[in-house]
Amino acid sequence: MTQNNDIRFPFSLGSDNHSAVHPRILNAIAAVNIGCAPSYGTDPVTSEAVQVFKRHFGDHVDVHFCFNGTAANILALAPLFKPHHSLLASEHAHINVDECAAPERQLGLKIIPIHNTNGKLTPDQLESHLVRRGDQHFAQVRGISITQPTELGTLYSLDEMAAISSFCKKHGLWLHVDGARFANAAERLGVSFKQLAEGVDVLSFGGTKNGLLFGEAVVFMSTAARQAATEFPYLRKQLMQLPSKTRFVAAQFVEYLGTDLWREIAKNACDRATELSLGLGRDPRIQITQNVQSNAVFATIDRPLMKLLRDAAFFYVWNEKTNECRLMT
Repeated sequence: MTQNNDIRFPFSLGSDNHSAVHPRILNAIAAVNIGCAPSYGTDPVTSEAVQVFKRHFGDHVDVHFCFNGTAANILALAPLFKPHHSLLASEHAHINVDECAAPERQLGLKIIPIHNTNGKLTPDQLESHLVRRGDQHFAQVRGISITQPTELGTLYSLDEMAAISSFCKKHGLWLHVDGARFANAAERLGVSFKQLAEGVDVLSFGGTKNGLLFGEAVVFMSTAARQAATEFPYLRKQLMQLPSKTRFVAAQFVEYLGTDLWREIAKNACDRATELSLGLGRDPRIQITQNVQSNAVFATIDRPLMKLLRDAAFFYVWNEKTNECRLMT
């Protein structure tokens, strides 16, 4: 067995995707690796996982599992958008920057990136983009996508979430939340998942960045979104995201959300980011650039020091021009 300090497994602050799978998650997978079970989500473990989600989000939600985060985002939007629609999102949004134009290719929609400095959108910023509605020459704004926590590690407060939700309802827009690290936001804000998702139409709920081996969930919440997504199973199949042995995805969520494991993992990840930022902040060659509110630390680092630090632990340079780096715990 290779040891954890083996050179092939270096310490990394590059991404929460770099982390190992939580032992309890591996045990949960092993526990259902017995005998046969119906496929494609018709097994008892998947049914249990759906009920676990409903306990957190409400009995009314529809829950569907898929393999990865890009797919979860695309599948969340697929029933709600047509090719002549556009989606407003932060310029930093994963859906805009790091999905290789998959939403545009798969759905035909247009993503309109909105400039901001802290990863968060506000109704005032969004208002100016509601132009040429009804103009057949212009892609029609149909929804807004926000990330919670944002790609810059910041958090929307409940009031900020409510303001965007109200804005969407006022203008007849869908509200999608990319929740790859949604559990971290709930833990840091000290609120329930249901409270944090109030007013949201559809949520991409992350597992992979939170200690799971693989697997994400698409959660349709509002009545309108659930009605629009009645044919979602066909879309998931066409987009090649229907797991055949779904019990192995579902078992992870049963352990993760059916216990307090989600809270334990989130608290540890976020506490370590706070600890890291305090340590880095003591060096005058390092300037913390964003509020550390989840499990990300953004900082500008002098280049000579940056090289020394990267020899100790890998992390990404977020902006080569400013030497701003992202360190994930």
